[in-house]
Amino acid sequence: MHEIRTISEQSDRYHGWPTLTRRRSGELLVVCSGGRQSHAGPFGRVELIRSYDDGATWTWPRTILDSPIDDRDAGITETAQGTLLATTFTSVAFELYYHRAIAAAATDNPTMPKAQLARWQAVWRRLPEGQHANLLGCWMLRSEDGGLNWSPAQRVPANSPHGPVNLSDGRLLYAGVGLWTDERIVGVWTSADDGRSWDLQARLPVRPGDVSAEYHEPHAVEASDGRWVVQIRNHNSANERETLQTQSTDGGRTWTTPRPIGVWGLPSHLLRLSDGRLLMTYGHRQKPLGNQARLSEDHGATWSAPMIIQGDAASEDLGYPSTAELSPGRFVTVWYEKLPDNPLAQLRMASWELVVC
Repeated sequence: MHEIRTISEQSDRYHGWPTLTRRRSGELLVVCSGGRQSHAGPFGRVELIRSYDDGATWTWPRTILDSPIDDRDAGITETAQGTLLATTFTSVAFELYYHRAIAAAATDNPTMPKAQLARWQAVWRRLPEGQHANLLGCWMLRSEDGGLNWSPAQRVPANSPHGPVNLSDGRLLYAGVGLWTDERIVGVWTSADDGRSWDLQARLPVRPGDVSAEYHEPHAVEASDGRWVVQIRNHNSANERETLQTQSTDGGRTWTTPRPIGVWGLPSHLLRLSDGRLLMTYGHRQKPLGNQARLSEDHGATWSAPMIIQGDAASEDLGYPSTAELSPGRFVTVWYEKLPDNPLAQLRMASWELVVC
């Protein structure tokens, strides 16, 4: 481990659920849900920061999406054509707290300070009453000029925290969950037109005894032997909060039954390294609190013992790490974390190296 430090520039805002990617130019990009006051609330917006020097310095955040409701988990990918795709989903999960605060404001036991409630009310009034649910969905923004300009947000069929990944044939693979739809699909979608449209490739199978409603936040990778590997955040009673894994060896047409891989942690980010190995990074919300990584040398069939990237966190409000490879054996990992001296979670970064002993 070379360095762990905070990279967000706004300590008076809560940052959550980031994604890191490295462009072919070497530039590092991080998107997150920023501008927040807390884990749940109406202020979330998608923010982007950049580093041109392998994470030594970072830019001030730029807001690339601020819808009238809460913009949450943000992912980012550079496609084979050089397009940047940023993903997010919108939520009104804060609505219950909001209406409770409205009702309690007229009593002797308010649930929210008056000034804070006024700010929430101002945000709520950005839309006419009854129209907030119309903006619920999974969204994607495009930039074809390196992130200088971004398209309006377009609906896509699914979301996962870290977004789609590239396939060797030039297509994109998106393992995700369809949110705010009549049928909640946990599946994989592909795009052959640089992310403009998406086709459902397959629904992921459900392990006997499980319900798919307890499968969340998948992420995918194409291994060096061509198989597609997907890891799933599991909240079924069997192996609850352990990572499940499924794979396809026929281009996504069929998938193995999800199986536990002996990893307590959530959710995963998967990365194929320059030497063909797979790296998974994940949040670890029990002691040691922090973020961990594991390697696979057999295309995901087995995983190494955990490597602790950071294990001294003060709160379980942390995680969603993602990793970029700077050069063979050298990495940067970014996550969010609530620090002991600040109730507002910040973006954190580790620079680390794999050393053969």
